[in-house]
Amino acid sequence: MSSSIAIQYYKSPLGELVLGDFNDQLCLCDWRYRSMRTEVDARILKGLAVVFEEKPTPLLTETQNQLQAYFERKLDVFTIPLLLVGTPFQQTVWKALQTVPYGKSQTYMGLSKHLENPKAIRAVAAANGANAIAILIPCHRIIGSNQELVGYAGGLPAKRKLLALEQGNQLELF
Repeated sequence: MSSSIAIQYYKSPLGELVLGDFNDQLCLCDWRYRSMRTEVDARILKGLAVVFEEKPTPLLTETQNQLQAYFERKLDVFTIPLLLVGTPFQQTVWKALQTVPYGKSQTYMGLSKHLENPKAIRAVAAANGANAIAILIPCHRIIGSNQELVGYAGGLPAKRKLLALEQGNQLELF
C-alpha cells in the first residue's frame, strides 16, 4: 500500500487539472485553481492518510490520454479505475452522477429523486460541489431546475463548453 498520492498536472483546453493516482486508482482529477482546492485536498489526504508526491505513473499517463481523446470528441466513456474519497452520502451522489449519460444533463432535483431522497437537494448539490474527479464523474452535467447553469468548480464557462462538447455543438476549445 502506497503512502503517497502520485500527482501530475494536465493542461486541458479548459484549464489546468491536477490528477492523483493512489494504488493504481484515480482519486483526483480536479481543477487546479478551484475555490475549494485546500478543502478537497485535505479531505483526500486525511481520508487516505497520505501525502502528495509529484511523479508520473502509467495510470496518470492513461488518464491524460483519455482526457485528450475526450476533448477531441473521440471518447465518451472513460475506463479509468476510480477511488472515491468522501462520506458514504457523497460517494452515493458521485456514483449517481456517473449514470447521467454523455450528452445529457440532469437537474439537482432529478438527481435527488433518482437517489430516492427528493428533499436532499441542497445536500446533493453540496456533494456535487465536493466532487474531486471532474469530467470522469460528470458533475458538469447537473443543472438548475430552471435549466440554467449553476455552480461549477471549473467555472461556468468551462461547464458550458463541456456540455456543448458532449452535445456535439461546434465550439473552439483549443
